[in-house]
Amino acid sequence: MPTIETTRARHIDPVLARSFRVSARCGCFTQAARSLNIKATQLRKQLAQLETQLQCSLFNPSDNGVSLSRDGLEFQAHLIALAHERDLPVIEQPLIRLAVAEPILHDILGRDLISLVRRNASVRLDIVTLDSELSLQAISADVVVWLAGTDSPLPGPSFNVGEPQRLARLGYVPHISKRYSRVAARPESLDDLADFLLVQWQHDRQLDAFNPWNSLVDQRLAAVVRVHAYELMLEMIRSSACIGLVPHYLSQLDRGLVALPGLFEQPMERQVWMAVNTESRGQPDVQMLVELIENTFNERREWFQA
Repeated sequence: MPTIETTRARHIDPVLARSFRVSARCGCFTQAARSLNIKATQLRKQLAQLETQLQCSLFNPSDNGVSLSRDGLEFQAHLIALAHERDLPVIEQPLIRLAVAEPILHDILGRDLISLVRRNASVRLDIVTLDSELSLQAISADVVVWLAGTDSPLPGPSFNVGEPQRLARLGYVPHISKRYSRVAARPESLDDLADFLLVQWQHDRQLDAFNPWNSLVDQRLAAVVRVHAYELMLEMIRSSACIGLVPHYLSQLDRGLVALPGLFEQPMERQVWMAVNTESRGQPDVQMLVELIENTFNERREWFQA
């Protein structure tokens, strides 16, 4: 059988050599493609090109993915001997900083951000959750998504940003779990709420937009749960027969919840805003993140108020 000479290994395209090294390390073409931030089909083409140049097969299929063939092991040894593993620089990925309101991250953006990192395992993404106006003022980020009143995006970030973009208007109504409420017994007035346990996310307690709900909760001498975590509030509604104030889209996101409209005469609304740091808005990775957020909200347009 032909052997791979060191001189031939020395003249291999560094891109092909890197694709081989990552594939050998991962033992899985899909994971290797994610690490290289390329499609699996492109990786396979590169490896096929490399095998053509070397005139041998470098990988064998195995029960757990792929393993190096005898020629693959030999080629790997030549690369190590040529110090490719040490001398080829690691391409540093720019750090993208995203600051996002906790409910928006949990309900709307989380799934698409997970898809982003599944497609691109080499991404450097720093995600900070915003749970108060104070945290919004304290952070610095490349992209920030926050909740504000319906009149303006203020108060907004304290660092320099471009013109804020309105992404959605959210209406808030009390919700209850379907499994804890028969249709005939669901509350239709504020007086009907006396027989139900209420749950409140503490962050909402400071918002003027939620005064009707907050006043009701503050008047309670019993049957009130206050929590500091948004996700815990949702779980209390789902699993503890609580009624809580959440965005209207929750009944679209979770079919086990039902909205209770008409309990309050005054509407309770907030708007979702996005802005980009003026210093980093031209970076391709930042633009990629902005487009992802815009597409996510566009795809869920029917969830939001007009």
